[in-house]
Amino acid sequence: MQIPMSSPDITQAEIDAVNEVLNTRWLSIGPKIDDFEKAVAGYAHCKHAAGVNSGTSGLHLAVIAAGIQDGDEVITPSFSFIASANCVLYERGKPVFVDIDPQTGNMDPAQIEAAITERTRAIIVVHAFGQPADMDPILQIARKHNLYVIEDACEAIGAEYKGKRVGSLSDAAVFAFYPNKQITTGEGGMITTNHESWDHLFRSLRNQGRDVFNAWLNHTRLGYNYRLDEMSAALGLAQMHRIDELLAKRARVAGWYNERLDGIDEIAKPFIAETTTRMSWFVYVIRCRNGELRNQLLQDLQEQGIPSRPYFTPIHLQPFYQEKFGWRRGDLPNTEKAGDSFLALPFSSVMSEAQVDYVCQTLHNVVRAIRVWN
Repeated sequence: MQIPMSSPDITQAEIDAVNEVLNTRWLSIGPKIDDFEKAVAGYAHCKHAAGVNSGTSGLHLAVIAAGIQDGDEVITPSFSFIASANCVLYERGKPVFVDIDPQTGNMDPAQIEAAITERTRAIIVVHAFGQPADMDPILQIARKHNLYVIEDACEAIGAEYKGKRVGSLSDAAVFAFYPNKQITTGEGGMITTNHESWDHLFRSLRNQGRDVFNAWLNHTRLGYNYRLDEMSAALGLAQMHRIDELLAKRARVAGWYNERLDGIDEIAKPFIAETTTRMSWFVYVIRCRNGELRNQLLQDLQEQGIPSRPYFTPIHLQPFYQEKFGWRRGDLPNTEKAGDSFLALPFSSVMSEAQVDYVCQTLHNVVRAIRVWN
C-alpha cells in the first residue's frame, strides 16, 4: 500500500470556483480576494485580513509593520519552519531564539524575559503543529516591555486558546495555505490584524507600495509583489466554506492514530495542553525515545512504502544561522531533543482508516523488530 505524506482535500466545489474565475475578466485584485479576506477575518474573529502569496510573505510584512530595522531583536523559537526567523533577517533584524516546552513543542514563556535586551522590539510566537502557544504569559511579558507580538499561525487556522481563535490574540497573525495545510490555495497566505493602520500598510506593501488613493503606477513606499491571485482566492474561499468539515476530518484521522498507537512504550503520542480548547491538526507528530530510534523508524517505514518526516530541524542548527550568529548544539537543549526525536507520520483529511491501520500496524511491527535486534 502506497501512502502519500499529505494530500489536499479538493472537491468539485473548489474546481467550479476556480473555473468560474477563469470565465471572468478578473484574474488578480478582483472580487474573490475581497470575499476570501472577509471570510478569514470573520473566522479568526479579527477586524481585518489581507491576502498574500505565501505565509512567508505575510510574516515579512508583519515584521515591517512592527518597525523592525537594522540590529533590532525579535524573540522567537528555533523549533519552527525557517520562515519564522528568516522574515526578521529580511529587515536586517536579529532573531533571538528561546527554548521550547518539551511536551508541546511551543515557545516556553518562562524563557522569554531572560532574552529581552534594549534592542528587543517584538516576539514572534509559533503555534507549532496546530496547537496554540501559551499566549497569556507571553502577552503579559510583551505589555510589560512594550513589545509587539506576531503570531505565526501558518499551521493553526481554527485552533483555539482558552476559547479564543488564534489569529486574534496579537498585533498581527499569519496563516498559510500550502497544499499540506488545513485549507489550501496552492500557494498563499493571509495576515489578520485588528489595527486598521497595519491593514492599510499590508495592502500597500503587497502591491508594490501603492496606496489605495494612489494614481496608477504611483508608489508611496517600497513594496513587493506579494499579491494573491483570484484563482487562488477562489479556491481558498471554497475551502473556507468547508473549514469546519475539513478540521473535523483531520481530527478524526488524529483520533484513529491515537487509538492505534497505544501500547508502544518507545514513542509518545501528541500532547495537548489544557489551554488548547481546540486543536487544529496540521500534522501528526510522535515523539520517539531518542534520535537513534527516530532515524531507524524513518528508514524502516520508508522501506515499507510509508513516508515520514523529521519535524523540525531546529533553525539555530541550520548552517546559515550557525555561521552568521554562532549558534551551536547545546544552546537550546529542549529544542534540540525535539528536533532529534520528533517524527511526523502521513496525515491529511482524505486519509482513510485503512491507511492509518497500515501505518500503525507497520509501526508496531518495526518497533518490535528493533526490540529484538537490541
